[in-house]
Amino acid sequence: MPAEDTHDSAEPTVRDAISAPDAEGRPKRATRRFPLFTRDTARPEGGGRAASGDAPAPARQWPMLAVTALVALGLLLTAFDLFRLGTLVVGSALLAGAALRWVLPGVGMLAVRSRFTDIVTYGVLGLAIVLLAMMAQPKPWLEIPFLGDTLHFTLTN
Repeated sequence: MPAEDTHDSAEPTVRDAISAPDAEGRPKRATRRFPLFTRDTARPEGGGRAASGDAPAPARQWPMLAVTALVALGLLLTAFDLFRLGTLVVGSALLAGAALRWVLPGVGMLAVRSRFTDIVTYGVLGLAIVLLAMMAQPKPWLEIPFLGDTLHFTLTN
């Protein structure tokens, strides 16, 4: 039960549940409610360094740098009028990011959300980009017959 605040008392008023003091002597909150203001966010699962702490910064983030370099290469190829090849490289980079997230225990900044959510997000977006690149006109590498029928049906009705 909270202590009553009296004007002649030098003791501070206790307003919510507390437990044993922490290392600095301040009482810890024992309630399961979230605080009014968040001071920190939880690191995603697998969001630790991909290399040891004594390695230079680029080496610690090599999975993110590898995916970013492949995406940059794909965008560069697309800028040089190699649309299909460039978008295939971008989609493949996202699929590689999903594979790295699945296989490696720590992937640095490549980990944004939970492991499952990251794998699904990178995988679905990468697969969609690869499939769209393969179906791009002219001369598509992949033709799905019912898509053409569906498009013609929706445009004629």
